[in-house]
Amino acid sequence: MTRRAWVAVAAAAVALAISAGAVWWFAAKPPRIDPDDATQVAAGEALYRAHCASCHGANLEGQPDWRTRLPSGRLPAPPHDASGHTWHHADAVLLQIVREGPAFYTTLGVQTDMPAFGTQLSEGDMAAVIAYIKSRWPAEIQARQAQTNR
Repeated sequence: MTRRAWVAVAAAAVALAISAGAVWWFAAKPPRIDPDDATQVAAGEALYRAHCASCHGANLEGQPDWRTRLPSGRLPAPPHDASGHTWHHADAVLLQIVREGPAFYTTLGVQTDMPAFGTQLSEGDMAAVIAYIKSRWPAEIQARQAQTNR
């Protein structure tokens, strides 16, 4: 192979590596979660009502006595309003919880009945649900949770 051919092959390999890296970078970027985006919040509310409200409550209130284990040893669904601990977590963690469900909690030594939604909802759908939940928090709680994202 001539030197010119080697240079062409090397240049093509570099271009391919750069392209693959760019695809990975943009695919790995978490979706936008904006509690001030009325369109995203409305979509998230509909998804929340369809997939989450039966356990976490129509008003994000959670199940009664949510900090006490059930006879099964599992924890009840916590509230997602300001009285709960959802706002203590960064957006990336909230997405991981929704995506992985029990697999996430198992790593913490906790068992829950929450299903994993990673195969049922898109990343954008999960982000919309979180945006809806965040939109229901008081401004002070939203500001405190925003600090965890920095």
